[in-house]
Amino acid sequence: MRKAYFFKLIWESSFNFLNLYILVKKVKPNKNNTLMNNALFQFERPVNEPVNSYAPGTREREELKKELKRQSSEKIEIPLIIGGKEIKTGDMGKVVMPHDHQHVLAEYHKAGDKEVQMAIDAAMEAKQKWAEMPWVERASIMMRVAELMTTKYRYLMNASTMLGQSKTPHQAEIEGVCEAADFLRFNSYFAGNIYQDQPLSIKGLVNRTEYRPLEGFVFAITPFNFTAIASNLPMAPALMGNTSVWKPATTALLSNYYLMKIYQEAGLPDGVVNFLPGRGSVIGKNILDNEYLAGLHFTGSKPTFDHLWKSIGENISKYHYYPRIVGETGGKDFVMVDNSAHPQEVTTALVRGAYEYQGQKCSAASRTYIPKSMWDDVKSRLEKTIAELKMGDVQDFENFMGAVIDEASFDNLASFIDKAKEDSDADVIIGGGHDKSKGFFIEPTVILAKDPKYITMEEELFGPVLTVYVYDDEKYEETLELLNETSIFGLTGAVFANDREAALLAENKLRNAAGNFYINDKPTGAVVGQQPFGGARASGTNDKAGSFLNLTRWVSQRAIKETFNPPRDYKYPYMDKE
Repeated sequence: MRKAYFFKLIWESSFNFLNLYILVKKVKPNKNNTLMNNALFQFERPVNEPVNSYAPGTREREELKKELKRQSSEKIEIPLIIGGKEIKTGDMGKVVMPHDHQHVLAEYHKAGDKEVQMAIDAAMEAKQKWAEMPWVERASIMMRVAELMTTKYRYLMNASTMLGQSKTPHQAEIEGVCEAADFLRFNSYFAGNIYQDQPLSIKGLVNRTEYRPLEGFVFAITPFNFTAIASNLPMAPALMGNTSVWKPATTALLSNYYLMKIYQEAGLPDGVVNFLPGRGSVIGKNILDNEYLAGLHFTGSKPTFDHLWKSIGENISKYHYYPRIVGETGGKDFVMVDNSAHPQEVTTALVRGAYEYQGQKCSAASRTYIPKSMWDDVKSRLEKTIAELKMGDVQDFENFMGAVIDEASFDNLASFIDKAKEDSDADVIIGGGHDKSKGFFIEPTVILAKDPKYITMEEELFGPVLTVYVYDDEKYEETLELLNETSIFGLTGAVFANDREAALLAENKLRNAAGNFYINDKPTGAVVGQQPFGGARASGTNDKAGSFLNLTRWVSQRAIKETFNPPRDYKYPYMDKE
């Protein structure tokens, strides 16, 4: 009896398995549909990635130093990566340490006309399959990238950012790992909210909105100063179903190449992001001439962005669609000080805001307005604090600063400093030294401007140079108006005031002077999910990276209405006879 029952179970199980096998063989997903997607999914709201301290005695300090030693002792070869394949052109460039420019970290292959077209073709070929992948699957790849970056490859990303971009351990950690991961995790959460935002349906019909990716490809141009931005600019559009051609800054290629390798390991399909180092003039011309350009995601200088926008305008009739243009350029970021502020708090904000990462942040404090009654105190504190700042090789963890990124940046900054030394309208009162014999080192510098519209109060310098204008205490409101009209930029700014009315006055008067405004804090350090980042005026399109707003730029909505019982008579009730 038991034996018969046992054989019956085996037979039924075998039969069911055979039926399941036949079903699976017959019901195959076609190229336009997945087999099953019967789930509404929402990622939990993330928390920001915890920042390691790298303090003496910590395990992370030991591990990072090992990785720094490993990377600094080798020279790698960086290819193009197009459609998942490594391409070597033989047209080579070098990646060096800014703080030791004779030390070559890598040699890289440069893209030519042929490779640019290959990248466009690869992006277009990958597009349909990637767009049709359920968004949760795309987001899961992004989440895996974030996990790999913050665990398996944390020290690799930190060390490559430090060596290639001359960042201290803290500066590399907060953005090259933590912010980069935050973008991926928070964007996945924001994407779920976007897709769930649906219109009202009423009796007899259903309305829904489809968030389609753009029809062509996205051109991502990324800067040297933030590894996190280098990741976000191609990956935010990718999350929303787009494919991209990514032109990384040649001065950040080491960390950016490792990013691309992590994307591949995480399962990003071939062709979704195509890694294309090389000359901007060659890559840009070919991309902007292509009829399938659907979007530009840019961070860099204002002149470059202006040129790109103009070129798109000149080519507008050849495109299949109006390209989306999203860009963040730069700033002339300010710290406005009221006489109710605490001098030491002001000093700390100025030192951190102006000199962390050598002032090479779009948000770096570049000009400050200080009341006459406080100036002697603040000046004394600045002199003392800046004298303590150490500058040199970032592998020495006692250094607060490294080198500026390259010789062109060094020469530009040195020219402004030397000019200020000669001009009657300004005095270099702290620092002012510069030396490029070993690395591109610019001393933390303070310029005192006698003219509130002196050139270094107006123009972006992108280096460790802070210009001070001292104003009469009773002219606080007048100075706010002066500040507002001095610069073409509008990225970040701060007010220091313990008098709440003074803070509120600044907040209102400077409403359009900064897209990110800080009260009693330095104007740098926006955190994904906390302070969406971007500015207007000449600082860009203010599409707020680190929020859902940026992601909506990479979709094209389609409204769909379905009527369940369509009318069969053209007449309306009002047309009936009395």
